[in-house]
Amino acid sequence: MNAFAPSLPATPVRSATLQFTAPSAPMSTTTSTTLFGKKAARAAGNARKGKSERVKKVKDDVIEVEATVIESLPNAMFRCTIDGAPETQEPVLATISGKIRKFFVKILVGDKVTIELSPYDLTRGRITFRKR
Repeated sequence: MNAFAPSLPATPVRSATLQFTAPSAPMSTTTSTTLFGKKAARAAGNARKGKSERVKKVKDDVIEVEATVIESLPNAMFRCTIDGAPETQEPVLATISGKIRKFFVKILVGDKVTIELSPYDLTRGRITFRKR
């Protein structure tokens, strides 16, 4: 007998037939991915980026008006005239809100802005938004 020749098994091998049965319910091929933590926050932020509508909390005690900047003063103060107001109405002295200060939004003379006025003093206000 040759040492390199394959040896035959001593017991005969029976051929087994395998039977496959189809599953009764069709299997779903789609998998749902659930995001957690930072990835979920990023996905929500990316979905928000495409929106052009500004969402703000509604405040009951302020009067929001459109105005035009007519003069720039020191300490981030501006004189603004309210759009649609009569010429005899005196200008509003407005300061910049915290968010506009934080993001270094530049406000120049002639810009259209949104101002929040207090119902107690209609000559002072806060600039909350600069129109593009």
